[in-house]
Amino acid sequence: MDGTLLRGAATIELARHFGKPAVGQDIESRWLAGSISDQEFWQILLDICAGATEADLDAAFQSACWMTGIVDVFTDIRARGEIAIVITQSPAFFARRLQRWGASETYGSDVEVGRPLPPSATLLPEDKVRITKDVLGRHRLTEHACVAYGDSSSDLDLFAWLPHAVAVNPSPAVAELASASYVGTDLREAYSIGRGLLSDD
Repeated sequence: MDGTLLRGAATIELARHFGKPAVGQDIESRWLAGSISDQEFWQILLDICAGATEADLDAAFQSACWMTGIVDVFTDIRARGEIAIVITQSPAFFARRLQRWGASETYGSDVEVGRPLPPSATLLPEDKVRITKDVLGRHRLTEHACVAYGDSSSDLDLFAWLPHAVAVNPSPAVAELASASYVGTDLREAYSIGRGLLSDD
């Protein structure tokens, strides 16, 4: 989701909305640098969001800097009788709101406002592969019927496994593994590339 559907990071968007943008930037930078533990990262984020109502979280979601055309893409996928799943390391409570825009299923780190942080909250890169295999199995689909979209190191395992993958505004390592790449701000254009990969089979 971050960097693929969202032009940035959910943590930074939440921190900005709740008036603590510098704190959000700090923990995001420290997490990328490996100088903060996952548990500390999530606890600071929960502190930022402390006391937020569902309406507050809805407002943060709506005001975030999203890619253009997300609803159009999800709508087209559903119209074809297909499914769109979102798997992200960002909080589940933020990703879950994409179901309102047409995502069939969403999976995120086990972080919820107003609930104690569990010991192992972070969704790991290998979880993306496990979840995708589970969804494909439930729908009796093979990996050749699936297109992944991603941008960062947490997508490397998924991109190494799936035959069809579109790197969206990617890091170099992700671009190297991808079947195709897209740089821009309109998800519909990246999606068109992905559909082309399926039609080439």
